[in-house]
Amino acid sequence: MDVFTALADPVRRDLVSRLASGSARVVDLAGEHSISRPAISRHLRVLADAGLVTADDVGRERHYRLSPDGLTPMADYLAALAPAPRFDESMLDGLDLEVRRTVRERSATGPTTTTTTTTTEETA
Repeated sequence: MDVFTALADPVRRDLVSRLASGSARVVDLAGEHSISRPAISRHLRVLADAGLVTADDVGRERHYRLSPDGLTPMADYLAALAPAPRFDESMLDGLDLEVRRTVRERSATGPTTTTTTTTTEETA
């Protein structure tokens, strides 16, 4: 199943959000929703088919946890939509070089002299 199709349902999105904070049993997840345990199990099966969750058998219980690798197609899609930077960081290297050159040249020529102007009130 496609990740986007699996996440189209709001209950499945809630389950993914809940499992992002840690693993949970079906009974715990069902307690957080107003739908039955079998319905939660069906939603978890869809998420598992999409590679978003995995189940671990612990005794007679199944503990579901988020599979971060399953979110890779979604992350790739969102990264492709992100605007490209307006400039490449390598452009800053040239600016850094120019600033260093200017500072070096100014320090080689010695301190600059500043001229002060006096007003007629100061001389009187």
